[in-house]
Amino acid sequence: MTPPRTRAAGPPAGGRRRASHSMETVLDGAVALLDESGEGALTFRALAGRLGTGVGSIYWYVAGKEELLDRATDHALGPVLASLEDLPVSDDPIDDLRAMAVTLFDAIVDRPWLASYFMRNTDVQDNSLRLYELLGQQTLRLDLTTRQRFHAVSAVVGIVVGTAADIGQDPPQEVLDGAVDREEFLGRFAATWRRLDPADFPFVHQIADEFAGHDDKDQFLAALDLALAGLRLQADG
Repeated sequence: MTPPRTRAAGPPAGGRRRASHSMETVLDGAVALLDESGEGALTFRALAGRLGTGVGSIYWYVAGKEELLDRATDHALGPVLASLEDLPVSDDPIDDLRAMAVTLFDAIVDRPWLASYFMRNTDVQDNSLRLYELLGQQTLRLDLTTRQRFHAVSAVVGIVVGTAADIGQDPPQEVLDGAVDREEFLGRFAATWRRLDPADFPFVHQIADEFAGHDDKDQFLAALDLALAGLRLQADG
């Protein structure tokens, strides 16, 4: 696993004194703030307070918040990359691609903020790029054109990141407050859908019960399997 690249050594702008902590310490602190309260909590002042240093010293490592977010994302994906590299290799590249996709999905569900910055800037996101490469290497084991491989990995990443980001959103305030649980909240909408005229909303009327009791992870796996089934047909064709 390649660690995130650091800024070339040299005196920081304005003659600021070099910080005594490391890039890893800075990124650990940034990830902790993002985990606790999301992007809004990650300010240089908050990070400096967590590290017990001055705001200026953080600029030794990153030029600004956007770079900090990209590097923090890549830092958090380091263990995910290691998990993917440790997965057993089977005789079926599509099964292996599925296992990798599920691992990435679980990581983003745990840390929804990752979805916004995954692969955003591969100049500084070495781990993200290597993770993308591992996904893509599975398609090299299939009889596909270059364009088909690109589209296949793009589809898988889109399903993984998009669905994980959606699931990872904060629930409505009344659910957070405990006024209602998830099942009751979804049940309200399902009840409304059941009352709709099936002539106007035949699909929504039919799937109301499925929506009320659906499991988010199962829904993700179904979408992923649909995409992979299409990929298998394309490779076999």
